[in-house]
Amino acid sequence: MRIAMAVGSVASVGLAGVLCLVLLFTWLMIRRLQSAQRRATAEADRTREWAEAQAARLRGELDRREDRLTEELTRLRTRETGLAERSAELDVLRDGLRAATQELAAERLRALERAAGLTAAQARAELVRAAETEAEREAAVAVREIERRAKSEGEQRAREIIVSSIQRLAGEQTAEAVVTVFRLASEDLKGRIIGREGRNIRAFEAVTGVNLIVDDTPELVQLSCFDPVRRETARLTLEALLADGRIHPARIEEIHERSRAEVERLCVRAGEDALLATDVGAMHPELVRTLGTLRYRTSYGQNVLGHLVESAHIAGMMAAELGVDHGLVKRAALLHDIGKAMSHEVAGSHAAIGAEFARRHGESAEVVHAIEAHHGEVEPRTVEAVLTQAADSCSAGRPGARRESVESYVRRLERLEEIAGAHVGVSKVFAMQAGREVRVMVQPELVDDLRAQVIAREVAKQVAEELTYPGQIRITVVRESRATEFAR
Repeated sequence: MRIAMAVGSVASVGLAGVLCLVLLFTWLMIRRLQSAQRRATAEADRTREWAEAQAARLRGELDRREDRLTEELTRLRTRETGLAERSAELDVLRDGLRAATQELAAERLRALERAAGLTAAQARAELVRAAETEAEREAAVAVREIERRAKSEGEQRAREIIVSSIQRLAGEQTAEAVVTVFRLASEDLKGRIIGREGRNIRAFEAVTGVNLIVDDTPELVQLSCFDPVRRETARLTLEALLADGRIHPARIEEIHERSRAEVERLCVRAGEDALLATDVGAMHPELVRTLGTLRYRTSYGQNVLGHLVESAHIAGMMAAELGVDHGLVKRAALLHDIGKAMSHEVAGSHAAIGAEFARRHGESAEVVHAIEAHHGEVEPRTVEAVLTQAADSCSAGRPGARRESVESYVRRLERLEEIAGAHVGVSKVFAMQAGREVRVMVQPELVDDLRAQVIAREVAKQVAEELTYPGQIRITVVRESRATEFAR
């Protein structure tokens, strides 16, 4: 019991001591917080006082600076006023000086006019006229010298290019002829060709579209047709019929179909060979086929397809010498006479027909223009067209290329000049470009512009009626107008 009471007493005393300690710690913390608050308040007061002192100092500094700026602005305004006054004085002086200068210039001009006897406008016009005359004279001298040098160098260079191209080509010198005569193994075959009451020959002509002429010439018959492809098809048909021995209308139709397919194949093959020989690249199949048909056509004894291949080679060589795209030039030269394959079927010159045909089948504008301009019917506007013209002339004009004799050629040129010279008022006539152009010089006092047009039309009509020639011939009537003055 006593022990328990002693423990309780000790516990009571310990709890009170702890409570006292807690209260003491709390009081100490409160005193410390109060002390810190007082210090913070004092620090804030000191900071506020310092800030107010700084603000007062800055306000004083700003006031002093504002006073200085006000004084400076006043001085600047005073100076600006002084400058404005001086500027006004200078303007007055400048106006006076300008007036004095103008008066002095006018007085000097009047003195010069009195001394020269001319007004200023007259003197200026005279000076300008003299300068223009001198400039025109110098320009004319320079232009004449440039033209002379360009013509001399151009002719020499052109001769070198053409001669080099022809020498490098080394084409054949023989002329080919279209086969129009068929030789028979014996005279008895003529009766089999004619057939009973002429039915075989009538069937042959109806199927092939070619006239088969059987006359008294021994062991020969003639095939007559304007279309060379039809003529070649008929020749192959007749050859196959005679080799087979069975000649009757049904067999004629069968053999003709086979021969036409063979000719078609040969035409395509010839066109492809021409493309390979000239290396111009791919081309529309219809152009290739039409190009191949020209292997059966000749112009003055010259094979047209061979002429085109030869022209393409010459044009390519000249283009390479000049640094022009030789592929495009060779393509134009290869196609320039393609209109001859259909010129008997379509109205117009072969140049215009060929140009339209090439345009329809996707050829470029440069190639089309070269085709239509290669005979001068259209003025050539590109280098390709000029080179195509030159290559065509070189191929057709080389020795042995065509059969036309020198005598007939000269007679045609003489007749051209005679036809044009027979008109009243004509003074001189010149046949140019191998007879493809005629220049007619007329007397201006006898022939006016309207009469010149009439002469050109009449000469062209008479030439077309009387002469035979390839392509077209241009008739140019030149009427000169002269202005004459006498200097005294």
